[in-house]
Amino acid sequence: MARPGSEHPTKLELEILKILWEESPLPVREVRAKLESEANRPLAHSSVITTLNIMYDKGLLRRRKAGKSFLFSPKVEKDQIAGGIMGDLLSRLFDGSPSAMMLNLLETTDINSRELAELRKLITRKAKEQS
Repeated sequence: MARPGSEHPTKLELEILKILWEESPLPVREVRAKLESEANRPLAHSSVITTLNIMYDKGLLRRRKAGKSFLFSPKVEKDQIAGGIMGDLLSRLFDGSPSAMMLNLLETTDINSRELAELRKLITRKAKEQS
C-alpha cells in the first residue's frame, strides 16, 4: 500500500523550492544542475521532472511552456511553508507551547550575540503589541 502524501514538502521538494526561491523561472535542466552543485544531490533528469510535476500537482509550483520545455517557479512563499512546518512541529512535539519550543531551541543550538539581540528585539516588540 502506498504511503499517504505529506501535507508538507519532502526534503527534495524543499531543496527544489530553495533553489526556485533564489532564482526562477528555471527549466528542469537548470534545477537539476543546481541540485547537483548547490545541494550535492545528483539525480537523474527523469527524477527531477517527476518531482517537479508532483510539486506542480500539489500546488507548490507554477509552470509555463517555453519552446519544448517547461519553466518552473514557486507558487508558495517561503514564509508560508515555514509557518506550516513550524506550526506542525509546535503542535506535535511541543503540545502547542511556543515558549517550550523556543526554550528547546535556545538550549540545543549555538546562538551568537547578534542573533540573541535580534530575538530580544522581537520579544520586546511582541510584548508591546500585546499591551
